[in-house]
Formats: sequence, C-alpha cells, structure tokens
Amino acid sequence: MRILRPKLDIPLASPALPAPIMFRSVYEPAEGIYPLHQHAWGEFVYAFSGVMEVKVADHHYLAPPQYGLWLPPDLAHVGLNRQEAHHASLYISAALCAGLPAEPCALTVSPLVRALLDHLRAQPAHLNDTPAEARLLQVLLDQLIAAPRAGSYLPTSEDPALGAVLRLLQANPGDNRSVAELAGQANTTERTLMRRCQRDLGLSLAQWRQRLRVVRAMALLERGQTVETIALDLGYGSASAFITMFKRLAGATPDEFRKGSAGRTKPSWRKP
Repeated sequence: MRILRPKLDIPLASPALPAPIMFRSVYEPAEGIYPLHQHAWGEFVYAFSGVMEVKVADHHYLAPPQYGLWLPPDLAHVGLNRQEAHHASLYISAALCAGLPAEPCALTVSPLVRALLDHLRAQPAHLNDTPAEARLLQVLLDQLIAAPRAGSYLPTSEDPALGAVLRLLQANPGDNRSVAELAGQANTTERTLMRRCQRDLGLSLAQWRQRLRVVRAMALLERGQTVETIALDLGYGSASAFITMFKRLAGATPDEFRKGSAGRTKPSWRKP
C-alpha cells in the first residue's frame, strides 16, 4: 500500500494543535495507508466517498458514509482506504474532548453534521481559521457530542471459529451458505456460532452479512457497476431484493447513493 502523508502540516508529536478545533479534507488514492501513529488531540474521520477503515490494536473499525469514526487523544491507530476516497478529519484539542467517547467508535452522522462537513470542505483554503469558521466548528463539535454511538459498523472477532467465518464471508460476500453450513466449515456448531456472534459482534450473523454486503456494494456502485450485476455478485436472486435491503440499511436506493456519491466526489475547492 502507498504510505499517505498526514493531513496536518504539524508534527504528530506536537503536544497541542495550533487552534482548538481544525478541519482538513483530502483526496486519497486506492490502497493508501497511514502507518501506525498517535497524537495528543482527538480526531473525527468522515469519508465523503469510499469507506474509511481504522485499525486499533486488535480491533478493526469501519464506517460507510452514514457514520464517522471517533478516535480519542493518544490512541495508536492505523488508517487505510482500499478504494479511492475523499476523507475529512476534524481535529479536536484534548481539552475539548471530555464530552466525546473515551473509546474509539462510530458516530451516526445526522443531516446537520453532514451539511456542516460539506460546507467546510467546500471553503477555499484561504478562508480557513476565520472567526466564522470557528463558530461553525464549535457547532459541529456540539453535534458530535450529541451523536448516537454505533461502536463499529462492521465489527470483527478474534474468536478462532467466528473469525474464520467472518473471513470466509469477507472473501466472498455473495456466499449464501446457512449459519449451520458455515459453522460446520469452522468446525463448530450453529448454536455456538450464534452465541459468539451476539457476544463479539452484538449482531446476528445475518445482520453482519447484510452490513458487509452494503459496504461492498457502496464501493462497487462508486466504480460504476450496474445494480443488477452487484445484486448477483452479492448473492441476491433479483435486483429488487438487493435494492430493498440496501435502502433499509443505507437510507437510500443504490441509484440514489450513486448520484450522491458522484456529487460528493466532485472537487469544489482547490487543493492546497
């Protein structure tokens, strides 16, 4: 993977930010990685397009566009994107992080938060750090403090049997084998596998599999693949069944998501 340059032009070892709250957005190539690092300030990461992934110790956090990832201060983490993406980061000084979670997690992005992020990324670089922007950043922080917490949208497990099943499905999201068949593949029982899903994922395997398919579908939609092709690749017998599932989980039909993604990825400000 290509090593990506930090979004901030200050040393990661710096004890403080130049301003209490700072916003930056960047376009990144596919297969890019921010190697293991940490900083003394908190960071909220949002992907306008693509899917942001963050690894923290043994945990893997992933968020599609209706969520953002919160990383508290002094947290060692790795960031990566498997497809071309447009990321934004809101950096928050440690003194202002008290109202935010003490652990990394996904935060639900409301329409207001999304509108504020869209507005901030559309501003020319020379308008950064103005009093007007500082007021908007404070409103954004207030909204993030109140945002519902979602843990990880697509949690993982270190359990040998469950982890093996999740890896099988990640390698082939269209795999339609039953829970019993997947349990047998992992040399465990259906009941044991279901119990470990609730323990480690907080989801049933069916719910986790649907989330996986939504995340994969988002990437394929952004690449221009047809809804019919994606539906078949992800194991659905018809496009309508896939569309129903996608709309229920993503809040938009695949075509609506594709149109919104095209608008989100269109550069509307000059890169610094």
